[in-house]
Amino acid sequence: MDNITKMIVINSSKVLPSDVVIKLYESNADVMIKETCFGVMVSGERSVVDKLLSETRKIDPYGIFIKERGFAPGEPNRCRATRRGGARPGFHMLETEEKLLPQIAQGLRALDKGEIPPRKMKKKKLELEKLMEIIKNAEVS
Repeated sequence: MDNITKMIVINSSKVLPSDVVIKLYESNADVMIKETCFGVMVSGERSVVDKLLSETRKIDPYGIFIKERGFAPGEPNRCRATRRGGARPGFHMLETEEKLLPQIAQGLRALDKGEIPPRKMKKKKLELEKLMEIIKNAEVS
C-alpha cells in the first residue's frame, strides 16, 4: 500500500483551515487529518488522499495549495517531541513559500482568464564607449 502525507496550505480570504477540516471529516475517508498553523495535513493511501484533496481544492482553487510531505506526522526523526522542541525541519521553507502564495494565486487567476503577461524588456549592456564618455564627463564636472 502506497501511503503518503500531503499538506494543504491555506491562504484564502474565503476559507479557514477549520472549514477544510470539516469537509475532510465529512468525507468519511480512511485518512488521518491533522490541523496545523498553515492548514491541514492528510495522510493515507495515495489514491484516497489524491481524490479527496482534488475535491477539497475546489472549495477555493486560488487559496488552497497542496504539496506532498516527505514524512508522516509523528515520524521520530522529524517530530518536535522527540527532537526536544524547536521548528521542525522544513518549517522555515514552508513559511517562506507561504508568503509567495498571494502572488501565485494572482498569476493563476490571470492564467485562467487567458491574460498573457507583457514580456520583460531585456536591458542592454552599457557599451564601453558610452561608459568612457560618462567617465570623461564626470571628471570634467
